[in-house]
Amino acid sequence: MMDITKYQCKIGKDEIMALPLRAWDGDTVLVNRPEQVAEAIAALSADPTLGFDTESRPAFRKGKYYPPSLVQLATASCVYIFQLSRMEFPQELCDLLANPGIVKTGVAVRDDIKDLQRIRDFSEAGFIDLGVVAQDLKLETHGLRNLAAKFLGFRISKSARCTNWANLRLTRQQIAYAATDAWVSREIYVSMHQKGLLNHLQ
Repeated sequence: MMDITKYQCKIGKDEIMALPLRAWDGDTVLVNRPEQVAEAIAALSADPTLGFDTESRPAFRKGKYYPPSLVQLATASCVYIFQLSRMEFPQELCDLLANPGIVKTGVAVRDDIKDLQRIRDFSEAGFIDLGVVAQDLKLETHGLRNLAAKFLGFRISKSARCTNWANLRLTRQQIAYAATDAWVSREIYVSMHQKGLLNHLQ
């Protein structure tokens, strides 16, 4: 049995702020036209492990709801950002999210899935919530930023969180933020797997 006690100690804000700041700096593909979908899905389907996240326009009034504007999926070498504010939710993307043979991993994925299912119905499969894994392992840190600090040794920026993700033209900062969250989710999963912390999922 893997000794997980060294991962269970709490990491403080000051410790996180002392870590180097990292962001995804590899290839990023914005998928916002139907003719781009097939190639993107083919590339994503070739990787058995994908980082997953969504972004929605922030609602500042109680009871106000905005559907997801972006779906981000990260392979080992590229992040694909599906811009749902500019095209219909592709059936091929639904099929990928329903494929049990491809791991999709992120934090708080249940809410993301439910929001996506309000746009187009699909039966999700293959999802692993890193926050739930962290809770099962009795880790003190459950959020993406804290898990990145704990398992990857760097911090990620959350400065673009409340920007308008429904904009038809995204800024470079928005694209980098969205891509980073998906990439980091995949990297945390890979790190946990390498450390033997996911054996209970088998």
